[in-house]
Amino acid sequence: MVSEGIRFEVGFLIDNLTVMMMAVVTGVSLAVHVYTIGYMADDEHNWPKDSLAGKNSYQRFFSYISLFTFSMLILVMSNNFMQLFFGWEAVGLVSYLLIGFWSVRPTAIYANLKAFLVNRVGDFGFILGIAAIVLYTGSLDYGEVFGKAETIAQQTMSILPGSEWNVMTVICILLFIGAMGKSAQVPLHVWLPDSMEGPTPISALIHAATMVTAGIFMVARMSPLYEFSETALSVVLIIGAITAFTMGLIGIVQNDIKRVVAYSTLSQLGYMTVALGVSAYSAAVFHLMTHAFFKALLFLAAGSVIIAMHHEQDMRKMGGLKKYMPITYWTSLIGSLALIGFPGMSGFFSKDSIIEAVHHSTIAGHQFAYIAVLSGVFITAFYSFRMFFLVFHTEERMDEHTRKHLHETPWVVTGPLIALAIPSMFIGGFTIGSMLFGDFFAGAIVVHESHDALARVGEHFHGAWSFVEHGFAGPAFYLAALGVFAAWFIYVKEPAIAENARKRFSLIYNILDRKYGFDEFNEWAFGGGSRGLGNRLWQIGDVVLIDGVLVNGSAKLVGWFSSVVRHIQTGLLYHYAFAMIIGVLMLLTLFVII
Repeated sequence: MVSEGIRFEVGFLIDNLTVMMMAVVTGVSLAVHVYTIGYMADDEHNWPKDSLAGKNSYQRFFSYISLFTFSMLILVMSNNFMQLFFGWEAVGLVSYLLIGFWSVRPTAIYANLKAFLVNRVGDFGFILGIAAIVLYTGSLDYGEVFGKAETIAQQTMSILPGSEWNVMTVICILLFIGAMGKSAQVPLHVWLPDSMEGPTPISALIHAATMVTAGIFMVARMSPLYEFSETALSVVLIIGAITAFTMGLIGIVQNDIKRVVAYSTLSQLGYMTVALGVSAYSAAVFHLMTHAFFKALLFLAAGSVIIAMHHEQDMRKMGGLKKYMPITYWTSLIGSLALIGFPGMSGFFSKDSIIEAVHHSTIAGHQFAYIAVLSGVFITAFYSFRMFFLVFHTEERMDEHTRKHLHETPWVVTGPLIALAIPSMFIGGFTIGSMLFGDFFAGAIVVHESHDALARVGEHFHGAWSFVEHGFAGPAFYLAALGVFAAWFIYVKEPAIAENARKRFSLIYNILDRKYGFDEFNEWAFGGGSRGLGNRLWQIGDVVLIDGVLVNGSAKLVGWFSSVVRHIQTGLLYHYAFAMIIGVLMLLTLFVII
């Protein structure tokens, strides 16, 4: 469709960035689809007996996750902003359906509404950014817009009287607001932990390969625009650093096994965003790829534990599962080691690359970000192995009935775990050379020479093995080792320390447990404000204007007019004759005048 010279069309851009995303999305989605066969097999038990929704829930869930995968593929393959926005909104819609899949649970309905509304905040900024692009370029096509990037960067706009803003900075920040919603950056992160209300397969799909990575992919795809605005890059860098550090801290105090993994997703998304902020777009999407495999592995492993524990998710009621679930145990260990960046694992190559890129960057705020991401290494190792030790080691804390029925989950569950464990171990080492320091993303990602921190890292790169050797000498390895040791000492060796620390530092614990008050603030400000606005609109618009003026007012007007007009009807013949004579005289007068 063409409207006033602007083309609205469906098109596909298949380059190496797209191909990598397609491989990740479809690969993880395949594992999740197979896993779902086992996980959702007896889903009718999660519904009331008289629920019609429970009768076809198995088929409906498969249709939803297939639509989810389709929407993400449309997003990553698009060559224009209209199609990008279609895929963007479609993944948001399907995530709403999936998070609230168990619609008989009030918590699930609350969570999916929360996800939908928070994403509307981000998407409002996103569509404003697209509107600004159309305004200044007259096109929705990536190629045409990127070709005019330098021209856009030389223009200014007045947002508030007396203040001039660079157009490119405005566009990039608005687009990033959209990414903050989808990729759950502070303060638009509040929906992601609550999305755990959906079934575990969708937790893996949302958190690993689809929705949350959409924002990271979008900013990487828009690298030709972001390279013209250091201010926007600094905003991206600072937001990512805050997210990586603060969300990791919350993971330490979580007791729900899925929520620990959810907060690790938030923290890792912060790492990816930090990489985008220092123009290390390749490192961001490289971490996106490695993270997709080990995070899907951790979620599906958590689901395997939940199945074995008869849908118990509280880690305080687990323990000692290693001897009952050996496959889940070893695959969880692989996922945890990849998550903390153990040298040689996939996560090590991508996470260390980001840390090194931040260290070599010159973008404003890189010092703060470097401290945040290094601190995050210790925090990640601590909460990851806290979860690992509480679930698979320590004493058994489940009830006797659960203990008697504990066993490894069927192959349809453990098969995808093994399939995801393999790339979690090896894919980073095999691809780091071409993806980060080769020309794999040439043409798809643009980095100006003054911002190219990865090139400075690449000067010291001499292959994957030397990168591993270098990792043993860096601070990240020792911080991760310290985190693992601290988790073992506190939760396995001296478990009383954890409870004593919780009581001694109750203020800090409560702040983290309440998630810094973001939920309460949103409930009061946005939830309460929206309800208050709705209440005022109801009282003024509905009661006063519609009911009072339009409906009842029109009825009263008709009644008043009728009460006046009915006096004309007297029933006396000479009155009617007089009215007829007056009418004839008026007609004659008009005739004479005309």
